Amino acid sequence: MYKLLRNILFLFPAENVHYFSMNALKLACKIGFIKKMIASQFTVHDSQFEKDLFGLHFKNIIGLGAGFDKNALYLNELETLGFGFVEIGTVTPLPQQGNDKPRLFRLPKDKALINRMGFNNDGTKAIAERLRKWKDSRESGVGSRPSAIAHPTSAIGHRLIVGGNIGKNKITPNEDAWNDYEICFRELFDCVDYFVVNVSSPNTPGLRELQEKDALRKIISTLQSINQQQKNSKPLLLKIAPDLTLQQIDDVISLAQEIKLDGIVAANTTISRELLATSHERIQSIGAGGLSGKPLTFRSTEVVKYIHEKTNGAIPIIASGGIFNSGDAKEKINAGGSLIQVWTGFIYEGPGIVKKILSGLV
Repeated sequence: MYKLLRNILFLFPAENVHYFSMNALKLACKIGFIKKMIASQFTVHDSQFEKDLFGLHFKNIIGLGAGFDKNALYLNELETLGFGFVEIGTVTPLPQQGNDKPRLFRLPKDKALINRMGFNNDGTKAIAERLRKWKDSRESGVGSRPSAIAHPTSAIGHRLIVGGNIGKNKITPNEDAWNDYEICFRELFDCVDYFVVNVSSPNTPGLRELQEKDALRKIISTLQSINQQQKNSKPLLLKIAPDLTLQQIDDVISLAQEIKLDGIVAANTTISRELLATSHERIQSIGAGGLSGKPLTFRSTEVVKYIHEKTNGAIPIIASGGIFNSGDAKEKINAGGSLIQVWTGFIYEGPGIVKKILSGLV
């Protein structure tokens, strides 16, 4: 059924379809009995899939990666589809439009996407306020269950964990980037369950230069210093690119151990265009952007395995990149992934992806 619907949706611009589909789901979920029907179809309640990590209790190990719900608009709907956690953002201090459209492209022959969104988001203040309203609505009973944010270490087991993926504004020079991350961290601190520092998107000029050890140390150490001053600190993770060399990954590991990062997200999109079935002419016409989906499966698993083995499993890893089914998820788990994030697989496999993966993991 979804394949037929997907074929129709793929006739239209990708970014327009994204908002059309999610707004349609949002409208449907406003009707109580329809929301219950959707939840019964796609949600899996099984304690064997629950996971305690970072001092948080995940109702299942399948999450949605950053970039899908940039502005925290669809948390209730994504929870209805069975996700155990959702990472919002990337959030920047100031609102920004992102890059010119079109900026999201499908590669059906490769089961892939290319995006150059450019951190388009409503800005940290607007998103923080939206998250607070979402939290309040759940606590008052308008939502379905108590807020995860209100009880970050609760063992309720049936609540959506929300991560905050943070970045810098395009206009901010790299030498001042640490300040942008600090602004986001402070503004969102009471609104999310964990943080992910994004210095690995290929779509903000110069951003990946912040993955170099000295630049990264300045950002992470600043945030960790603030974090440790709080009554209840928040898990702090780093998202890295799959294009890093082994030496660069070693530097990340060394820094993560030095500053006591809680985990690593591996990996972001790639700038590589190797071994694609899509024609060279089509790739050239699309231009720059980060590639995600099936072509990233092998490399992202390599990165997860390398980090896991290098650290003897001491640093938890959220594995991301080319996960479409339970087989892909098992590969990431066997490589050392503690949690799984999907994104492009969600687009190609449809709203049942969480249930399909969990059912296959049994």
